[in-house]
Amino acid sequence: MYKRILVPVDGSELTERAMSASIDLAKQLGAAITGFVAEPLPPVPAGPRSLARLEDETREHEAMTQAHAQQVLSRFAAMAQAAGVPFEGRHDQVPRVDRAIIDAAESHGCDMIVMVTHGRGAFGEFLFGSQTKAVLAGSKLPLLVLH
Repeated sequence: MYKRILVPVDGSELTERAMSASIDLAKQLGAAITGFVAEPLPPVPAGPRSLARLEDETREHEAMTQAHAQQVLSRFAAMAQAAGVPFEGRHDQVPRVDRAIIDAAESHGCDMIVMVTHGRGAFGEFLFGSQTKAVLAGSKLPLLVLH
């Protein structure tokens, strides 16, 4: 039924829960996992900067986000491998995380998405938004939400 599950992870405290639960699910279904880290684009610079300084800041940001993504995905890959679950890790720098998750699921042939929600409540969603709600609203794929 489900052959490839997209699991967006960000390295937060909830990431371990997403990894463990999705590995258990994939094992039961005989599915593979695509782990996905959506890193933000570099922040808009405040104040005047030289072109050389902007390029340096962009390179630093890219190196930092790539190292973070590799760290998270390496941990996920090791857990999946230990459980005998096929795993592929992907990361990208994106302007909108929710859209990147939906696009990644489609481009990697996933037929389900597993996400963990922070469960911030109405006020927290107002302040920070909800990636999970945005993915639910924008995707045609089944979405398993862990709390």
